[in-house]
Amino acid sequence: MGIQHLGAFGGFQGKAGALVGHRVNGQNVITGIPYPSTKPPTQLQINARLRFGLMVDFLRPINSLLRVGFKDVKKEKQSAFNAAFSENYGTISGVAPAYVISYDQVIISKGPLAPAYNPEVSTVVGAGIKFDWSALAVLDSGKPTDLVTVLVYNTVKNMFVGFMGVVPRSALTYTLDLPAEFAGDQVQCWISMASADGDLVSDSVFVGALTVVA
Repeated sequence: MGIQHLGAFGGFQGKAGALVGHRVNGQNVITGIPYPSTKPPTQLQINARLRFGLMVDFLRPINSLLRVGFKDVKKEKQSAFNAAFSENYGTISGVAPAYVISYDQVIISKGPLAPAYNPEVSTVVGAGIKFDWSALAVLDSGKPTDLVTVLVYNTVKNMFVGFMGVVPRSALTYTLDLPAEFAGDQVQCWISMASADGDLVSDSVFVGALTVVA
């Protein structure tokens, strides 16, 4: 069912018979319902679908984190997830069907707040990952009260572990406890910041890849 928001002469959103109404760049657009093609997909189409599915499957588990990290980047009628997808799609490389994601290029947050300064990661016995960073030299775009977000991705088990607002920026360190079964697996690590009131976020920083120690 299509819904008209601006009266009889306004655009509508949703389906109305064989038509579909939606907004694109602030404009009302009405199109016909597309019919599925009877032609077999080309190899280029198959490759595009593989790349698309790879990125969607990678980002979907951290959608709640992306809603915060990309809240100021998304355009009108665009979700934060779609903004994150667009930002990270270019990190896919390789030859079909063996596409891979360049984790060191992945962005989980984007904004004007000062990022983590000189971040580092190290392993801690007992399946822990220790994040360290330096205090800001200039406080014009960040504060000691900013809150830290950490994210770890297990490339072997295809699992994320991460938390938002774990400690203030002034703590300068945080140890993330991982599941014991992560021992021996390689993990990718990111860190980002958000203001205490939640209004601002920073660009995320890829901190490194480590092998978890039991």
